[in-house]
Amino acid sequence: MSKLISLLSLSFLFSFSSFSSAHDLMAAIQSEDRTPKNVVRDEFRNPAETLSFFQIKPDMRVVELSPGGGWYTEILANYLHEPGILIAAHFDKDSEVGYFKRSRTNFEKKIASSPIYANVEIVDLNSNLAEENSVDAVITFRNLHNWLGPQMDSIFANSFKALKPGGIFGVVEHRANSGTSIDDMKKSGYVTEEHAIMIAKKHGFVLEAKSEINANSKDTKDHPRGVWTLPPSLRLKEVDRDKYLSIGESDRMTLLFKKP
Repeated sequence: MSKLISLLSLSFLFSFSSFSSAHDLMAAIQSEDRTPKNVVRDEFRNPAETLSFFQIKPDMRVVELSPGGGWYTEILANYLHEPGILIAAHFDKDSEVGYFKRSRTNFEKKIASSPIYANVEIVDLNSNLAEENSVDAVITFRNLHNWLGPQMDSIFANSFKALKPGGIFGVVEHRANSGTSIDDMKKSGYVTEEHAIMIAKKHGFVLEAKSEINANSKDTKDHPRGVWTLPPSLRLKEVDRDKYLSIGESDRMTLLFKKP
């Protein structure tokens, strides 16, 4: 009888822990600390479903690769708490590229602007990211097309080293049609699933699962200015604006890898 009670208690605690994590995540997503223009994009980026698919828990040490303006950072900073921490791997601090410098500076100002970012550390993207075998998850959103070539190999290799055994590597990326060439990937901003999976496996990752959470069947992927034709970029400005707004954001792969 006591054994049965013990098992029931463990089951309850596990269920409560899962419920608590889900509750904390929804609270972070619904937080008033988020920028209103970012909240509008939830319809296309599905943060609750995506972070749940990536098995992100509030006590994890997480690296976010290339966080840009901090769209996911706003959610993760509110969600992760002691002993959890968010390591934001942004453009290199000493970069001489104007856009990279401005983006890094603006991100640093954002992190310094509110106590909700107290558990956020900023490191260079082209670095070791963290001590070897020290983080629970490395995640990245819509960035692979910027790294195609040697940089992608380096970032994937450093991510693998930083992760603990069993650690999670989560990738969301604009999805090209199968067979698209590397040159066309660079021009369009869309990357094939095959290429993403090949590079990940090359550096030791095991593909655990795929999800269609961020799929968009309306996206034909043949736009005049590549993926940047679609919202939120809308590079063509007023030309066919309603057409591209009706398509929405890009069709995306969502891949879950693990470090053995």
